[in-house]
Amino acid sequence: MDSDFLLIQKMKSGDERAIDVFVRKYYPQILRYCRLHIRDGGHAEDMTQETFERFFRTFQNYRHYGKAANYLYVIAANACKDYYRRREEFPMAELPERGDGGMERLEEALDVHAALKRLPEECREAAVLFFFQGLRQKEIAAILGIGLPLVKYRVGRAKMLLQDYLGEEEDI
Repeated sequence: MDSDFLLIQKMKSGDERAIDVFVRKYYPQILRYCRLHIRDGGHAEDMTQETFERFFRTFQNYRHYGKAANYLYVIAANACKDYYRRREEFPMAELPERGDGGMERLEEALDVHAALKRLPEECREAAVLFFFQGLRQKEIAAILGIGLPLVKYRVGRAKMLLQDYLGEEEDI
């Protein structure tokens, strides 16, 4: 049994401490994911909170089949998509502050975000999960509800396109 299964069982039995442990465990990575999709840090935090709200709203019906993080990523992706449907904007990660790397780092971030924007939607989602969230391709397949070969194709295609868009010969 994995630790998530035991944690979820405690949560279902009403253990408030287990709920706190669960949120503390997954909040940072879901926030990071939302920030990669939403430029505004405040809205990214809102979408992170909405992700957990949606999870707990239907929690009693949740069936643990694997990693809870995968389910949270699916919810977060839907929350971010809903955010942009309402706002009709394109997602862009939060830019670095002026003092934490200077103009060169800001230019690099803008280049990466522009390159991500050019990727086809299906490749973009796989790229964000693989390159920025550090998930394994098997986990991405579960999150996106597609087969592993298709994930491998999308990640490879995204890598090739990003290298082309960024004009880099080195690995991404």
